[in-house]
Amino acid sequence: MTYHKYPVVVSPLADEDGGGFGAYVPDLPGCMSDGDTPEEAVHNAYDAIEAWIEAASELGRDIPAPSQKLTFA
Repeated sequence: MTYHKYPVVVSPLADEDGGGFGAYVPDLPGCMSDGDTPEEAVHNAYDAIEAWIEAASELGRDIPAPSQKLTFA
């Protein structure tokens, strides 16, 4: 499975939350990460996706398919 097919939502974090950027994966409940830059947050989210899917598989849980394919203009 290609983890890059899961949409990742990135948004700035408040300074009181440590700054940087947060990233979450709407299709995978609780799957999130962060980073100093938007690119780092997305890269870390891909690692989180892999870990989320591995844990769900070990627990025998369903793994949702990606809800949409991302395109860039």
